[in-house]
Amino acid sequence: MRRVVVDANPLVLLLVGFAAVVASLAVRDLRTGVIALGAYAVAGAVLLPSLRFALLRFLAVGIASVSVVWSTWLLGGHDVELALTAGLRIVVLALPGAVLAAFLDPSRLADQMGQRLRMPARFVVAFSAALQRFTSLREVWVQLDRARRARGFGPTRNPISLARHGGVLAFAMLVAALRDAGRMAAAMDARGFAATRTRTWAEPALWTRADTGLLALGMLLAAVPWLLR
Repeated sequence: MRRVVVDANPLVLLLVGFAAVVASLAVRDLRTGVIALGAYAVAGAVLLPSLRFALLRFLAVGIASVSVVWSTWLLGGHDVELALTAGLRIVVLALPGAVLAAFLDPSRLADQMGQRLRMPARFVVAFSAALQRFTSLREVWVQLDRARRARGFGPTRNPISLARHGGVLAFAMLVAALRDAGRMAAAMDARGFAATRTRTWAEPALWTRADTGLLALGMLLAAVPWLLR
């Protein structure tokens, strides 16, 4: 069961994430929010390969949720139930998509977009290449940070030094991203990606029974808060 999400069709993962957005619209009271979040938590405990990873994503989403709870409580007449409901709505909206986005494979997503959705080949290839470069940004950041520290330009514990160090790394990463984008564009043009109108695909875009089951489960989870209204 824990391989279902890992091997799932990327389109199914996107649809389940978007369905969670629809589900959050029905979270109008504390009871509905708790049950909806509990349903997603049970499904995640059964299907996700790593609960530690899901908890880290929950922590990231929880930070945004806490800010919403605080602002709603402060501006909503100090109504605790209303504030908690607003926070749970944010968690139900963002958590499924934040967790499932980590399992999206750019190449498999491009195959599905080009073959199953019949989207233009040039757009699909460019979109896939951009996603693949986006996933490597963290590695580029780490390499730039190590290079600066090795040259003796690392930050101190001073907040101003840390902010200056982060700004320098951000600018360097922007320059590196623009350079890589230029190289990739030249390489794609050299291989005929700019001129061709039709294109073949190396891998088939499969849709399995497990994908259908996962999609049905995602729609059922999204329907839970609407059924409780």
